[in-house]
Amino acid sequence: MEMKRKRKFSDKMEKFCLAYVETANAAESYRIAYSTANMATATIGREGYNVLQLPQVQERLAELRERVMDRHQITVDTLLLELEEARKAALSAETPQAAAAVGATMGKAKLLGLDKKIVELTGKNGTPIQTNSTVTVDQKALISVLGCL
Repeated sequence: MEMKRKRKFSDKMEKFCLAYVETANAAESYRIAYSTANMATATIGREGYNVLQLPQVQERLAELRERVMDRHQITVDTLLLELEEARKAALSAETPQAAAAVGATMGKAKLLGLDKKIVELTGKNGTPIQTNSTVTVDQKALISVLGCL
């Protein structure tokens, strides 16, 4: 049985994660954690993105977010309640703030995953789209592939 190798997690990655939890900006977090004095801005952004995509960094960020949410007793329900209060306050203000109310409503939709665009492709009158594919292979290539079998 093959054992999974634990991926290396460096002190710089930890520093990056801590900065990312505060800033939510991969480039800024990379600047804080790594030496970037001789790097171009685009390179810093790209490297920050690359570090952010590492599985061990994603795992650590999830741990840190969980701690913050536990410490502050943040749940989807509490966030929804706050957004609903903000929406009602925006609409009942002396001068109703429609944009703020819409923002609160969209925040609720985003929390619940209802902000995703769903696109369904169908043919005429809702029927499946018919597709036809033709593959042309020259005889020499076919023989070279089949000859290996």
